[in-house]
Amino acid sequence: MAIFSDWLKELSYETLHGDTSSQEVTEVVFDSRKAGPDTVFVCMKGANTDSHSFIPDVISKGCTAIVVEDEASALPVDISEINEDITIVKVFNTREALACISAARFGYPSKEMTVIGITGTKGKTTTAHMIKQIIEADGKSAGYIGTTGVEYCGNHIETKNTTPESYDLQKYFRDMVNAGCSYVVLEASSQAFKLNRVSAITFDYGIFTNIEPDHIGPNEHADFEEYKYYKSCIFKQSKVGIINMDADYAAELIEGSPCKMYTFSLNKTSDFMADNLHAVNSGDFVGIDFHVLGHTELDVKLDLPGKYNVYNALAAISCLTLAGIDKKAILRALRKVHVAGRTEVAFKNDNMSVLVDYAHNEMAMENLLSTLREYEPKRLVVVFGCGGNRAKDRRYGMGKAAAEFADLSILTSDNSRFEEPQDIINDIKSTLVPAGGKFVEIPDRREAIEYAMTHAEKGDMIAVIGKGHEDYQEVKGVRTHFLDSEVIEETAEKYHL
Repeated sequence: MAIFSDWLKELSYETLHGDTSSQEVTEVVFDSRKAGPDTVFVCMKGANTDSHSFIPDVISKGCTAIVVEDEASALPVDISEINEDITIVKVFNTREALACISAARFGYPSKEMTVIGITGTKGKTTTAHMIKQIIEADGKSAGYIGTTGVEYCGNHIETKNTTPESYDLQKYFRDMVNAGCSYVVLEASSQAFKLNRVSAITFDYGIFTNIEPDHIGPNEHADFEEYKYYKSCIFKQSKVGIINMDADYAAELIEGSPCKMYTFSLNKTSDFMADNLHAVNSGDFVGIDFHVLGHTELDVKLDLPGKYNVYNALAAISCLTLAGIDKKAILRALRKVHVAGRTEVAFKNDNMSVLVDYAHNEMAMENLLSTLREYEPKRLVVVFGCGGNRAKDRRYGMGKAAAEFADLSILTSDNSRFEEPQDIINDIKSTLVPAGGKFVEIPDRREAIEYAMTHAEKGDMIAVIGKGHEDYQEVKGVRTHFLDSEVIEETAEKYHL
């Protein structure tokens, strides 16, 4: 049992009914279906539902403490008729309250670890996994929370959002501390800041990778200025900020930052810089060599291709150098770093290299394919489709990118949902064909991958893109297991490649 007022000590609040200093509580919930005796129910206003309307229901279930945003007169109950053993408090923002109460409920676990937050339009997942693997190479235990789920000490938990709800974050933090983690690396999305999921967390290091227009529209951000604002919020919650000086608006963000700032760059004088980049494709290695100078001197061999991965590595190096991680651990981890579905070399032999990547829009596809061109493959082959029941502009853009950068496109399925795969392929062809792109149509994704690998010419580089780490195909509302990297391995075995 805990006293409700102890869970509220980080908040400003008004008591509308009851007594917080005598109210005993055991749990905090924001889903009315989980309400019960001795629980705190936090009302929240979402895009489709306002859970203030559930107050009578949670009271009937025995809920003894309720946190609201609305005035008493606007609540769906008459407070004067509520039992005296029920406490209701009013706060300015119940989402922020959920974060603060959850942190208290789990004993402020983030204060027991070094917390590294990463935000940016691109690169969060790869940078986060690099940091986690470097920390572990230094003999320490680190947790990860982000796009690919929750990972710590051999545990893996699937999640729906890049950054989970604040209650779930605090629970994962406590589980990580209990398992022995001394670090946690968190992907902090713009929505996480907007919806207060990361409130009550102070980042020891906050990393800003880059920013481009994204996530603008209904139920996301009203415009780019709002998106940029919430991305910049990471520095308001960080002890030390680390920013890519080559990113748009970097100077503006540094000027407005309240925390101590460090910079990294490939093109500008910064605290951490990289130069002498060389693409390397030899043996089982498809990566890049580069030199780091500034606050540290390193000759890095990175087992991921492309300049954008040098930026990701430089962000990781900057952060962990400041954190005191051993140089040898940094070099050792980057030499064999693996990030599922992010320029992942899934298979390589004397004839071909086969990579899996999450690129699922025009910009990401251009970045990936132009990078792979630097390795001078005999042919650059791309296997891709587009998701069904999504904006068609993505299909048109990817069709154009394929025509410009690939020698051969193999058009296939990618979560067709409630559309016909052939209709999606036809949309892609509407821009690919006029631009002169060469292509083959194979709607079955497994057959498309098999075709690419069994028809490879010596020196080919094959990019299977769009799904990355996703382990399912969604068709007509049904998800079946499908992981590109697994299918690639199975194809290599099946055909003795």
